[in-house]
This record gives sequence, structure tokens and C-alpha cells, in this order.
Amino acid sequence: MEKIIVNCILLCVALIGYAQQPTYSQSIYTAEQLQEGDLLFYASATDNPITDVTNGFQGTLISHVSIVVKNQGKPYILEATHKGVIFQPIDSTFNRLNRRKEHIYVGRIHSKWDIKTSIDKAKRYIGKPYDFYFEPNDSAIYCSELVQLCYQDKQGHLLFEPIPMSFHDKTGKITNYWKEYYHKVGKEVPEGAPGSNPGDLSRNQKVKIIGMIL
Repeated sequence: MEKIIVNCILLCVALIGYAQQPTYSQSIYTAEQLQEGDLLFYASATDNPITDVTNGFQGTLISHVSIVVKNQGKPYILEATHKGVIFQPIDSTFNRLNRRKEHIYVGRIHSKWDIKTSIDKAKRYIGKPYDFYFEPNDSAIYCSELVQLCYQDKQGHLLFEPIPMSFHDKTGKITNYWKEYYHKVGKEVPEGAPGSNPGDLSRNQKVKIIGMIL
């Protein structure tokens, strides 16, 4: 009897956890259907150092996120890449998609928020260097940090609070890749430091995955 009760409890917990996951529609979107402020999540075809230590929605290998911004009615992309924070036509995203064989999922904010202020804040980062070491409170910025710092509600509160940075695998150990990565520049791995990652954003309750771009 006790075993049955325990199993029922575990099943309920699992169902609650599943219900809390962002819903995902398999709708196909074109550039023209995107709205300002939509988030584009880039899913790699294979594991990489980022997806080894982070989790995307429903197990997808999310390694990058960018922001959709309308410019004279046309969709542009605002994102932090290794070239820094850049603003460019969305065609660049499709070129990347074809070159790297990535999938791009469309995330739409599923919460009341201040779109104009958020996008204006993000634009002010254009030209800033990329943060190769994912450190908080510096002049450089990485992809999900751009979203985390800029998206806010009507009261000026952040939509996405910082989370502890993750450089560890499923066993809880920091991977050799990240140990060597930081060792080469004489830095400590910022495990647990406040930050963000694109996979976590894709799983946030304030983001609804509404489809994908093919």
C-alpha cells in the first residue's frame, strides 16, 4: 500500500514538472511572421561545450539566442556574437542556419512586459565586445546576458533574474573543456556566479516556444 502511495506521489510530481515546461508548437514560421522582441533559439545538431553543461527545452541542444527587432517594418537580428553585439538583417540568420545545419526555434514572451523599453536598452549594447569569459558586471556581454539584462516589465523589473552559472555536466563535475578554457587565461571557472544561458531562457515560464524556422 505504501509503495502504491509513493508511486502515485512520484507520478504527480512528474506530471507537475511536465506541465510546467513551456509548451511547444511545431508550427513553421517565416521571417515576416516574427514579432518584435521574439527570441530565436539556435539548436545545434550535435553536443558542444555549452550544451554539455546546460539544458534546453525538451532536451534540445540550445547554444545561442538572439533578439528579433523590427527596422522599417522588416525583421532584423540583435545579438551578441564573437564579433560583439551586432544588428543585422535576418538573412544573416538564415545563412547561418544553412551553413551550420542548425534548427531555430521561435520563443515569444508569455508575460506582460515593456517591449519598447526592453528593445531600446538592448540597442544601447550594439558595438559592445563579446564576453568570452561570461563574467558579470563587466563591459563585455554574451548572448543570453543581453536578453537577461534588458527584458523588463512595465514596472522596470527584470523578466529574467540571474541564475547560477553552470559549467558542470550531469554528474555535477566541471567539464575538462571549461577547466582548460579558463586555465589558459589564468582565471577560475565562474561556476555558480550570477548569469544566464540560452538553454535556461528557452525553458523559462515567461517564454513560450511557438514554432520553428526551417
